[in-house]
Amino acid sequence: MICTLLASVRRAGEKFLSRLSFLRLAGARAAGTALAVGAVVALAACQSSGIGLRGNRGAQIGNAPVTGEVLGTGSIKVAMLLPLSATGNAGQLAQNMKNAADLAIRDFETANIQVLVKDDRGTPEGARAAANQAISEGAELILGPLFAQSVTAASTVARGANVPIVAFSTDATVANRGVYLLSFLPQNDVDRIISFAASRGKRSFAALLPNTAEGTLYEAALRRAVANAGGRIMTVEKYDLDRVSMQERATAVATLVKSGTVDAVFMPDAGDAAPFLSQVLAANGVEPKTVTFLGSGQWNDERIAAESNLNGGWYPAPEASGFNGFAQRYQAAFGAAPFRAATLAYDATSLAAGLAARFGPERFSAQVLTSSSGFIGLDGAFRFADNGLSQRGLAIYQIENGQIQVIDPAPKTFAGPGI
Repeated sequence: MICTLLASVRRAGEKFLSRLSFLRLAGARAAGTALAVGAVVALAACQSSGIGLRGNRGAQIGNAPVTGEVLGTGSIKVAMLLPLSATGNAGQLAQNMKNAADLAIRDFETANIQVLVKDDRGTPEGARAAANQAISEGAELILGPLFAQSVTAASTVARGANVPIVAFSTDATVANRGVYLLSFLPQNDVDRIISFAASRGKRSFAALLPNTAEGTLYEAALRRAVANAGGRIMTVEKYDLDRVSMQERATAVATLVKSGTVDAVFMPDAGDAAPFLSQVLAANGVEPKTVTFLGSGQWNDERIAAESNLNGGWYPAPEASGFNGFAQRYQAAFGAAPFRAATLAYDATSLAAGLAARFGPERFSAQVLTSSSGFIGLDGAFRFADNGLSQRGLAIYQIENGQIQVIDPAPKTFAGPGI
């Protein structure tokens, strides 16, 4: 349920600069060093270079077989760990991400990198073996894995070799110095939507959250964001994942809303959950004109837009143009539409290529990776903090009569210190 990546990997359900032609380092400076950094890192994009895959299959470490392929022919080696042999949507997403990395190599034909794609099998043991092999083959940076436990396992190997990781997990607890999360994190969604709501005069908030680990993450982020915005939380109601519980908790929120003490109701859940909750609220006399509904990036879903009871609602998400352009190129190259989270692999590969082109021996150092100016990718501006968490520039969308429109564009750069 955590934006798109967790939805695709853990819930087994998947759901933006079209013609993006470069990865940009926006005026970065490495603090405390004499490293001179230009205004941008730009790699000219072009037509497909026709770079294919070179076999490197069936290698083995101890009793743990590691299969892999190589993308690109550059001299700088970067690894990508993915659960390619996992079943269900995890394996399908992994294949999409490998394809996205391949597309990035094609788009940046002058990139002096090769990506060592390793199958981590979706397990900690597999991730540890894959990281071991990748490092033994000369990988200077690891992209992935997807799953939190796999990230932790790979980091035990990478840390000893002083190899940084840019991972795709949405579990913030696995982030630390040297392990950076490129994924969409709940706190980014919450910070953006609450800050925007406060700027529009919303001060009193209620929340309907799933009674899950994800719901706990959203609650913690909500309490921090509301406090930072100078607002107050009137109630947090947590529902179990069944309609009876959802109805009970939504009815409790409706009673409070009708008392006139709530400006906005935060309901980040995806799929059919937010529409059902809004229907219960409506049945109890709560209409969109009396309160503003706030969502998360998971609301980028046609079921949300089609729900009349969510009319006027706001949610944060990357601007769509980057993914749309990427999806067209992906379809043309691989004959199928990509999973939404495939952009993470494209941006990670482009990031590695851009840093390798610009920074020489310092390319993957902590000072470069945690530049406060950040980077630009398909999904907009992002940057890493020293603690491994990421911050993203997100747009605010509004649902209006079955359509969605941007009412506050995503910031293109970051101002001030990072998170």
